Amino acid sequence: MFPSPAFTATWSPRAQGLLRIIVGFLYLQHGASKLFGVPHVAMFDGLQLFSLMGAAGVLELVGGSLLLLGLFTRPTAFLLSGQMAIGYFMMHAPQGFLPMLNGGELAVLYCFTFLYFATAGGGAYSLDGLRSKSVTA
Repeated sequence: MFPSPAFTATWSPRAQGLLRIIVGFLYLQHGASKLFGVPHVAMFDGLQLFSLMGAAGVLELVGGSLLLLGLFTRPTAFLLSGQMAIGYFMMHAPQGFLPMLNGGELAVLYCFTFLYFATAGGGAYSLDGLRSKSVTA
């Protein structure tokens, strides 16, 4: 039977950790683009830090970095899930019902991926895992 219980027990936390690292890296790029212009996205030129989009950039940069490291994963992911839900309903839903047609697919995907991490934790390769081992040791 594939996958075997031993395979699943070994590799599920690792796959979860890799997913967290990749999603965190992708998400922090949104914040870096908004706040620092790297990578450059023309629509973010002249973005004001003290604006709704500037605040989103701060959450994306800091939250994405925390997820990448696996530090405070659950509360960070919960906050970012809410950010993406608000972003979806503010920016995309008014343009139509279906995410595929209103440009909101990525927001929905991030929202539910973050909700998963808020409930499941960061998996392997996380600083949260190291912190919990040092507390119990």
